[in-house]
Amino acid sequence: MTLADQPSDLLTDKAMGCVAGAAVGDALGGATEGWTPEQIVDRYGGPVEGIVPPFNEDWRNARPIAPYHKGDGHITDDTLMTHALIRVYEKARGHLGAYAMAEHLVPELMGERRWIPELEAEALPLHRIFLAEKWIVARLHYGHVDPREAGVGNIVNCGAAMYVAPVGIVNAADPDAAYAEAIDLAGAHQSSYGREAAGVMAAAVAEAMRPEATVDSVVAACLRLAKDGTRAAIEAVCEAAQGIGHWHGSFAALRAAVRPYDTVADTYRDQGLGARRPSRLHSIEELPLALAFLVVAKGDYRDTVLGGVNYGRDADSIASMGGAIAGALGGLGAVPAEWVTRVGEASRTDLVAPGRAVAQVARQVHADDLARRRAHESAFAALTGGEGAGRA
Repeated sequence: MTLADQPSDLLTDKAMGCVAGAAVGDALGGATEGWTPEQIVDRYGGPVEGIVPPFNEDWRNARPIAPYHKGDGHITDDTLMTHALIRVYEKARGHLGAYAMAEHLVPELMGERRWIPELEAEALPLHRIFLAEKWIVARLHYGHVDPREAGVGNIVNCGAAMYVAPVGIVNAADPDAAYAEAIDLAGAHQSSYGREAAGVMAAAVAEAMRPEATVDSVVAACLRLAKDGTRAAIEAVCEAAQGIGHWHGSFAALRAAVRPYDTVADTYRDQGLGARRPSRLHSIEELPLALAFLVVAKGDYRDTVLGGVNYGRDADSIASMGGAIAGALGGLGAVPAEWVTRVGEASRTDLVAPGRAVAQVARQVHADDLARRRAHESAFAALTGGEGAGRA
């Protein structure tokens, strides 16, 4: 990073920390995605402590994830989608809802070639994103489905939650507004507890953006807003995390805490018929685990991310979500500069500028919100006879 990357105020600092922190977590976790903690230790000769090569060196032919070049500091679809959502905010210059998915995000995914690090080529983002995200294009562009209902029928996963952090930045310090906006937006992509997780993740980031925010206040905001199985899972996993001093040795206890709520099997790639189905009793695994590692690390960015990386399973999304929240809490300085530089260079992607861009959007959106509130206050005062006026 250079002097030009330094934030100008706390809003920008936290936004840059959030977006860069999410990307770094995503890149580090990409190498270990889908594997167990034991397999990770065996492959790398111990816990992963930074950027590592792909789990399978013959990544072009490796199964089940070929032809993606994960590892080596390459961001994955989590970051590609996050940056796409930021560009949507830059175009819309206002709050987003389900219709913004159709009007702005779909063209982002299928209209312009971009560098895709895992493919080592320029391609449409549509050609890299997972099937659950391709659903957005299939339903909205080809199916002409009502955007507010388009998420119904998709597999229920972390797909919306993994890129929703910018909603929390735009609604900085207002987790209730972030939750509501994310729930509306994610309706075009997800349903059930996948949609719920997106709302809660956005709320976590919005709370983390508040100047006085702490790990405890982030978890409290999530528990206050979360519903059904998502709330139960967060409560159970964060309670388990309270008694753990470091991510080393934490994985069995945290997995045991989330297992009753997770529909994905312990053997991660051997999912049963009930996996990823809508339910009020269940939760995605990634968000509760990201919050748990945040609790274990007491908000420290490095340990929050490394916990997710070494946990395995959906490691890139766990580490990305944890990195986004920890980065928002601590600002850009909390994210190791070496990691930001190396991941940016390896991915040929600016990890810092998108955070600055979404902070500018947040500033404009807040000004517009304030003008609307003042107009409403004036109109309501006229309706009621002004402040302090009463009726007999």
